[in-house]
Amino acid sequence: MAAAVRRVVFDKVTRGSSFSLQQRSLTSGRGLLPRPRPLPLLLVTGGGYLGYQHYRGRSQQKNGAPPPIAAPTEVALYRSFPTRLLSRAWGRLNGMELPSWLRRPVYSLYIWTFGVNMQEAAVEDLDHYRNLGEFFRRRLKPAVRPLCTSSCLISPADGRILHFGRVKNGEVEQVKGVTFSLENFLGPQKSLGHDPSLSFRDLLLSSPDHDLFHVVVYLAPGDYHGFHSPTDWRVELRRHFPGSLMSVNPAVAHRVKGLFCFNERVALTGQWHHGFFSLTAVGATNVGSIRIYFDQELHTNSPHYTKGSFSDHNYRISNQVQKLAGEGGVTSLEREGVVLRKGEPVGEFNLGSTIVLLFEAPKDFSFNLTPGQTVRVGEGLGGL
Repeated sequence: MAAAVRRVVFDKVTRGSSFSLQQRSLTSGRGLLPRPRPLPLLLVTGGGYLGYQHYRGRSQQKNGAPPPIAAPTEVALYRSFPTRLLSRAWGRLNGMELPSWLRRPVYSLYIWTFGVNMQEAAVEDLDHYRNLGEFFRRRLKPAVRPLCTSSCLISPADGRILHFGRVKNGEVEQVKGVTFSLENFLGPQKSLGHDPSLSFRDLLLSSPDHDLFHVVVYLAPGDYHGFHSPTDWRVELRRHFPGSLMSVNPAVAHRVKGLFCFNERVALTGQWHHGFFSLTAVGATNVGSIRIYFDQELHTNSPHYTKGSFSDHNYRISNQVQKLAGEGGVTSLEREGVVLRKGEPVGEFNLGSTIVLLFEAPKDFSFNLTPGQTVRVGEGLGGL
């Protein structure tokens, strides 16, 4: 009898505690549904979008129709994919030392996949490269990239010409028919005036007899990843825009309007003998690291950044610093900025990406290029 009474009391207590736990779960919202994790959600949404766009792009290529411009919601979905996180992970993978027996198979597969010409490399022995990063950043033999002496402007990188021409109405073409805003791309220029009657493009020009031109060079994964000075000029300012790391493949550039304004980039601006000149290195997926050889303070693809922000570094030394440096402590060239000579190495990517040149020149400047043309460092782009 006593045992039966204890069993009834135990059942009531157990049911009561179970009800109270369920009530707390309903009240707090915990325990009924798993807590959503942002990374898997981003991987699913972004990966699903990429897969959908790949299928859509292939079907359109079969029909011969040009790819349509992506809607803002599609771009936002693409940007939700954690490309910055994946690029940092790729960077760590690149830095891992490969065992000697694995280097030749891995690099040979990459060479075969992307058509790398190792005969141009300063070191052709694949066993020499300890990791993927060193292989990607391989140097070239000095004689394989002669500089064109008849052109005032040479190619800054090995790659493919996506677009070139004059800048019209403050819009620059990343590929034919798809543009990005010049002002958004370069950011506000404090040295320009604030004449409301002039456009941002016109404020960059130093003479009414000049025009603003642009060249877009796409570096594929198999290309040499260093970039060089396209002319003799003086760099006065470095502006770093943290941002997305979407692919800059031509297929994506045809679909995403303003792609280069979304992505992380490093803009070097200054002067050449015709006026305004700028070279901008645009990052992309797996290219979170952009290195400028003469700027050790630059750090790209940081984990956290404020959307729409940018940071400036002025290479021109103030008068106060000049006085503190003393006579002979700082040369006149250093006071005016960083002087680069035509063909001089400037920086490098960790994989492939894009270089955008924007420059002022007399209106009779002409390009000797064709869209889609393959170029190499040192080849002439145009002249007067």
